[in-house]
Amino acid sequence: MTAAALPDTRPRFTDLLAAEWIKTRSLRSTYWMLALSALVALAININAVRTDLPYIDHPPAQAPGMPPYSYDPLWHGLGSIAASVMGLAAACFGAITVFGEYATGMVRTTFAAVPDRRGVVTAKVVLVTMVCLVLGTAVSLTSFLTTNAMLASRGIGLSLSDEGCLRAVAGYALGVPVCALVGMAFGAVLRHATASIVGVVGLLFVLPMVFGGERYRWLKEIGNHLPLAAESRLALNPHTTATLGEYPPTVPGAWIALAAWALVSAVVTVAVVRRRDV
Repeated sequence: MTAAALPDTRPRFTDLLAAEWIKTRSLRSTYWMLALSALVALAININAVRTDLPYIDHPPAQAPGMPPYSYDPLWHGLGSIAASVMGLAAACFGAITVFGEYATGMVRTTFAAVPDRRGVVTAKVVLVTMVCLVLGTAVSLTSFLTTNAMLASRGIGLSLSDEGCLRAVAGYALGVPVCALVGMAFGAVLRHATASIVGVVGLLFVLPMVFGGERYRWLKEIGNHLPLAAESRLALNPHTTATLGEYPPTVPGAWIALAAWALVSAVVTVAVVRRRDV
C-alpha cells in the first residue's frame, strides 16, 4: 500500500470538540458551579421583583417636583447583581478549562495525542462559548419571562416584542460567554489558578470603579466599554427615567465592545497556548 493510499487518521474538528466535551463534563465541579450560579442568578432576579410587588401595589408618595413613580421591569428583572454572579462564574469556568490542564499535566497528554495545538485550543474556545451561551440564554430568557409574568397581573409586564426587550435579553445572555472567553485568556496568559481568578475579578469588578467617574471623558469611555458595563447598557430599558450621567454609553458601542472582548480574548487564548511551551 502506497503512502497516498493510507487513510487519513488526523482528528476532525468535531472529534476535538467531542474530546473537549468529555474533559469538561468529567469535572463535576465545573458544571455544578455553572448550575448553581444559574440558579442563584435566577433567584436574585425573581426575588427582586417579588419583593417589589407591595411597592407596586402601594407606590410611594410623589415628592414635589419629581416625576411620577414608574417601575422598570427590565432593570429589576434583569438585574446587575445576577449578571455579575453569572459573569464571575463563567469567567472562572473559562479560566479553569485552560489553567486546569496545565495544573494537572493533562496538557502534555493532549498535545502528544493531537499535535495541532491551534485546533485543540480552538475547539476548547468553541465549546466553552457554546456552553456559556446556552446557559446565559436560559438564565436571561427565564428571568425575563418569569418576572414579567409576575408583573402581568399589575398591568406593567413586558413581552419580547416590546421595544428594547429582545435586545436586553440577548445582551444579558451574551455577557456570559464573553466573560468566559475573558477568563480563558487570563488562564492562558497566567496559567495559575489564583492569579487568573484575581485578574478576572480585577477586570470585571475593580476596573469599573476606577473608570466610573465623570470628571474625565476618556476614563468614562473606557469604563463604558468594559464587559459588564456593555452588557448593562444593552439590558437597559429604552424608556427608563434613570439618568446615564455625563458621556453615556451607546447601544452600538456596547455591541462593539462585547464583540471586541470576545474576539480579542479568543485570539489571545489560541495564540498564547499555541506558542508557549508546556
